[in-house]
Amino acid sequence: MQTNSTLLLIDDENNLRQVLARVLELEGYQVLQAKNAREGFELLENHAEEVEVVLSDVKLPDDHGLNILRKVKEKYPLPEVILMTAFGTIQDGVSAMKQGAFDYLTKGENDEQLIVTVARAADKARLRKRVAELEKQVEAKFTLDTIIGHTPALKQAKELTARVAATDSTVLLEGETGVGKELFAQAIHSASPRRSKPFVAVNCSAFPKDLLESEIFGYKKGAFTGAMADKKGLFEEANGGTIFLDEIGEMPPELQAKFLRVLETQSFTKLGDTKPVKVNVRIVAATNRDLQAEAEADRFRPDLYYRLSVFKIRVPTLRERQADIPLLAQHFLQLYNLKMNRRLEGMSEEFIQKLKHYPWKGNIRELKNVMERAVILADEEKLTPEHLPAEFWTAAPSLEASESDTSLSTVERKHIMKILEQTDGNKTEAARRLHIGLTTLYRKVQEYGLN
Repeated sequence: MQTNSTLLLIDDENNLRQVLARVLELEGYQVLQAKNAREGFELLENHAEEVEVVLSDVKLPDDHGLNILRKVKEKYPLPEVILMTAFGTIQDGVSAMKQGAFDYLTKGENDEQLIVTVARAADKARLRKRVAELEKQVEAKFTLDTIIGHTPALKQAKELTARVAATDSTVLLEGETGVGKELFAQAIHSASPRRSKPFVAVNCSAFPKDLLESEIFGYKKGAFTGAMADKKGLFEEANGGTIFLDEIGEMPPELQAKFLRVLETQSFTKLGDTKPVKVNVRIVAATNRDLQAEAEADRFRPDLYYRLSVFKIRVPTLRERQADIPLLAQHFLQLYNLKMNRRLEGMSEEFIQKLKHYPWKGNIRELKNVMERAVILADEEKLTPEHLPAEFWTAAPSLEASESDTSLSTVERKHIMKILEQTDGNKTEAARRLHIGLTTLYRKVQEYGLN
C-alpha cells in the first residue's frame, strides 16, 4: 500500500470521479479532486510540492487532456500525467505518449490496471524528484557561497569568478598547491550555463607523457599495443560541459601544441585516427607555477599561455587569509565530527592562535589534514594545542601573525603583495611599479612565499 503520495484527479463526471478517488484512497493515496481544468491547476499550484501523479479525463468542459498534459509538463516537470478517456483510440494514445503522458487508459475498464499504472507513475515521479534534489545538492556543493571566508583577497577571487562564470571564456587559476583551485573551477562550472553537462577534471602531473595524451584525446583500436578497442578521451567525455586541467604547467611541450589547436578550433584527432573530432568544451586550467615566467623562459609555449590566460584568477594562499582560518577550522571540525561520530564542541583560544600563526605551506589541504588528526586524538570536549603536530611547536610564526608587526620585512612583503594584487599577478608590471628589477622581484616573491 502506498503512503504519503498525493494524486490530482481531474474529471467532470462527479460519480465516476468519486468512485475512482475512493479506490485510490483505499490504496493509501491522498486524492485531490477537481471537476475541470481550472480547478485542477489551482489545486496543482497550491500543492505542487506534494502532487506526484495527475490523472485527467481527456474531454473536460474547459480544456482538452492533451492541452492539460502540455501545460503540466511546461510548468510542473516532476509529476507524471495519466490521461483517461471513455472511448480510447490508438491514435489518441500514441499522441499522448509522444507528448509525455505516462499512460493512456480507458475509464472504468480495469481498476487493477489503473492501480498498477498509478503506482508505477508515482514511483517514477518520486525517483525524478529525488534526482532533482540530488542535483540541487551537488550544484549547491560547489557554489561560490560554499567557499568559506571573508578576507579581501578571497573576496576579490570570488568576485572575479562570479563575473567570468556566465561566459564561455577560458580561465586560468593561479595559486599554490592546496589553496582550492579545483573548488573554484567547480564553482565556475556550477554557475555557468553548462552546469547540467559534465565537469571533468584531470591532473596533468598525474600521468606519464604518452598516457596523458591518450587519456585526454582518446585513441582508435590498434593505435598502439594494447589498444584493443576505441576509447573516448576526456575532451569527448566533457562535451557540452567543462574540462578542468590541473597543473597545466606540467603538460609536455609536444602535447601543448596539440592542446593549443583544441583551444583554437575545438577539434582534435585521436591517436591512430585521421578524422578530427569536434567538441564544445569550456576549458578551465590551473597551475602552481608562474606560467608567464615559464613562457618568457621558453619552458612553456607562449602562444598557449596567452590563450589560457584570457581571464586569470589568483586564488590566495592561506597565509593571506589569516582571518579565515578559524572559520575553515570550524568547518572541518564539524565535518570530522560527523564523519567520526564525535561530539567535540569547539577549539580553545590557544588552539586557534596556533593555527593562525602557522605558515601553512600546504594551505587549506594541510589545514584539513591537521584538523582530521586533531579530532582523532581529542578526548576532551574541545581541541587544544596538545592535539596539534610537533611542527606547530617549532615553526616560526607566519609574517601575518601580528597586525602590529611593523618590521621592514613585513611592510615590504605586504606592499609587494598589494602591488601583485593590483596587477593581477603580472610580475613585469609589478616590478615596474615597485621600481625594482624583475629578477629582484622574483627573489622577493620566493623569499616571502608569494608565488
